[in-house]
Amino acid sequence: MTDTATFKKRVNEALANPKLSAALHLFGDAYLIARENAFRGLDFDQMRTELAAIKDEVRVRRKELLAQFIANAEAAGTKVFVARDTREANDYVVNLARQKNAGLVAKSKSMVSEEAHLNKALEAAGIRAAETDLGEWIVQLAGQRPSHLVMPAIHMFKEEVAELFSKEIGRPLDPEIKTLVDAARNQLRQEYFAADIGLTGANFLVADTGAIGLVTNEGNARLCATLPKVHVVFAGIHKLVRNIEDAIKITRLLPRNATGQLLTSYVTWIRGAVPTPGNDKEQHIVLIDGGREALYESPVCRDALRCIQCGACANVCPVYQTVGGHVFGSIYISAIGIILTAFYEGLDKSREITRACIGCRSCTAVCPANIDLEEIILHLRGQVTREYGMGLVKNITFKAVMKNRALFHNMIKAASRLQKPVTQPRQGQPEQRVIRHLPMHFMDKDLTEWRDLPAVAPKSFRDLFGDIVQKLDKPRYRVGFFVGCGADFVYPEVGVSLVKVLNHLGVEVVFPQEQNCCGIPALYAGDAETGVELAKQSVKAFHEANVDYVLCVCPTCTMGVKRDFVDRLVDDAIWSARAVSLAEKTMDAAAFLGNILNASGDFSGAVGKDITYHDSCHLKRGNDVWREPRALLAASGYQLTEMKNSDRCCGFGGTYSFLSHPQISRQISGDKVESIKTTGIKTVAMDCPGCMMMINGSLGKADPTVRCAHTMELLAEALAAGYDKDRGEQ
Repeated sequence: MTDTATFKKRVNEALANPKLSAALHLFGDAYLIARENAFRGLDFDQMRTELAAIKDEVRVRRKELLAQFIANAEAAGTKVFVARDTREANDYVVNLARQKNAGLVAKSKSMVSEEAHLNKALEAAGIRAAETDLGEWIVQLAGQRPSHLVMPAIHMFKEEVAELFSKEIGRPLDPEIKTLVDAARNQLRQEYFAADIGLTGANFLVADTGAIGLVTNEGNARLCATLPKVHVVFAGIHKLVRNIEDAIKITRLLPRNATGQLLTSYVTWIRGAVPTPGNDKEQHIVLIDGGREALYESPVCRDALRCIQCGACANVCPVYQTVGGHVFGSIYISAIGIILTAFYEGLDKSREITRACIGCRSCTAVCPANIDLEEIILHLRGQVTREYGMGLVKNITFKAVMKNRALFHNMIKAASRLQKPVTQPRQGQPEQRVIRHLPMHFMDKDLTEWRDLPAVAPKSFRDLFGDIVQKLDKPRYRVGFFVGCGADFVYPEVGVSLVKVLNHLGVEVVFPQEQNCCGIPALYAGDAETGVELAKQSVKAFHEANVDYVLCVCPTCTMGVKRDFVDRLVDDAIWSARAVSLAEKTMDAAAFLGNILNASGDFSGAVGKDITYHDSCHLKRGNDVWREPRALLAASGYQLTEMKNSDRCCGFGGTYSFLSHPQISRQISGDKVESIKTTGIKTVAMDCPGCMMMINGSLGKADPTVRCAHTMELLAEALAAGYDKDRGEQ
């Protein structure tokens, strides 16, 4: 188990290497462009839905398909061994090597052999393992482990590689890519001829033929399978597919999603031992369970075994891009690595990395197997919390305070008064009050050295609502407003703006005072019990309100109501029915304006102000809302300039940026600030109070002349500008 202090030390060491993060960002940016080009003209969602169905049928029929594969492979002359765990798998290969008097095993890339620590097992038996994949050879020489599923040495620079190769080859090499690749090719080629055993992985185990499929870029897997007298296939049981047609469908997704290639350089199908003139050839297939059967049996987590190991979840992960794979994962890295680590190595090994996920859903958006990775990680985080606790501060906040709505809200009011000695007007925008510095015992470096903290509003939205006059004789709709903590206690002006906009469009707003926090902060901390209680409070409040729709100005709250309320209350028939009813009529405010009211033509177009737009993670990837705010803002006369990577996470993640990993958040937020500053625009629009806290706070130290505003605020300002213009014309 890695304790918290050790994990944070590793994080700090990674952050102290800015070249690493810069390289991963460059790759991530290039990957997004290549991937978009690779899928042009194809329906990615349809393709991944089909892949998920293929993998789900394998899960259901896995015992039947495994037996079929074994029978067909053995009919082709292959020896098949099913290992319960990686120790049994290693023992089989070691014993085989001893029987053959083998001194050298030439290996192509195999993540399951990394999982098994096969190289160490061979070395302990006096057998040398030679990695022949370029990236794997680099990390083997460096005494490291892969930092990516597809690109093992992505964390290393050519100068480091040149130093390693020079030492291995015995002569100095220039740090030029072609020079290094040529040197590796010359050095490794002899290993194939000298090897007694060649070992490969398998991308596919084809049940109806007993064949394996390999998808590679270097051709070394073919040499490992062909030249040595013995070919060993080392594979997890989850690599089963029904037939070659299914495998080919996966090959259409795998290279496109992994590296942006239309097809990898080599796609190889092998049934039985590869014929070798003049030699008796053997093929041994070692199939490994190692926790996979337990994962298949998990109702919440089993979708993870749909994974085709493309590595895309790392390619787009802001945490991975900030600290790299050696921090954010064990053998398997990034989002999928969190899940596989928990099942293959034990929950204790995944304790810290479950908390390293920021919850941005970037991984889920690009997963070719349609795995809701964030949902599974949240479930595992709950298991970690039950096993190890969540810390004193979170315990008190969620269990003792947030469950008690009156106490929670009274404490917020008290905080608005107590904060006065440490708040001050924001530079450039004196109408806003922020916390720029805290006493040192509050860890000022992590919290306020690089950002302003949001001040609690003098008066919450719930206290302001009673004074808002709504003059509507015959409203088109009667909507409930789920305000969320950010808009209630930090940015109540967002809620006031929403009421103005809706009233202008003939919609009456109802605000149930008994509503509470959506519970996402508790859920992200792993506290499901508090989440259930908070869900019941808000479901009850809106059930009694009797409204046509329920609107949110925070996309995380929208997800909380639509997804988590339903999930949390599913075991109680009455509460479940009410939660489903609430979920069905809940939506983001911009989606309601654009899709229900068709309101893009109802604004004056009188503003003419330049803006840029930040896509909040849970708005775009959680609610599929991103076109609507842009259309509404354009209809209001705003001139939109898109920033680079507008949908990249801002680094907030709720308590992530305050209690869990503020140092990682700092780096991620800095990337977002640079994207905003590069546009030269002085107003950045967004639809999430959490993002407003994070970006506004970071800009407060980086460039306080840039304003952050919620779309509802900007729409209300457009209405006011149009009204003033009309009055002037009269």
